[in-house]
Amino acid sequence: QVQLVESGGGLVQPGESLRLSCAASGSVFRILDIGWYRQAPGKQRESVAVITVGRNIDYADSVKGRFTISRDNAKSTVYLEMNSLKPEDTAVYYCNSRHRYTGTQTWGQGTQVTVSS
Repeated sequence: QVQLVESGGGLVQPGESLRLSCAASGSVFRILDIGWYRQAPGKQRESVAVITVGRNIDYADSVKGRFTISRDNAKSTVYLEMNSLKPEDTAVYYCNSRHRYTGTQTWGQGTQVTVSS
């Protein structure tokens, strides 16, 4: 069973940076596609960035050029480097994993990111 734990959220000013981490337990990390999603108050959860087992990457248009997703299989961790943060990036950020072969999905508990002056 996979468990995901996010960390790295916080309060920053516009233009600043944060790095989120998603640490996975279990022995199947290498066959998990991992995505970062976010949900702002009153809005639906949306995909931010996804990195697959084969390291194919996809970003939401709103974060292209500012956010970078990466994975370290040796540490069973996925990172989301967020630069040039904007107030509209404020949301709870969730990590999601999908088993490449079974399709089983797991969500983390979320970490709050607030961008405000």
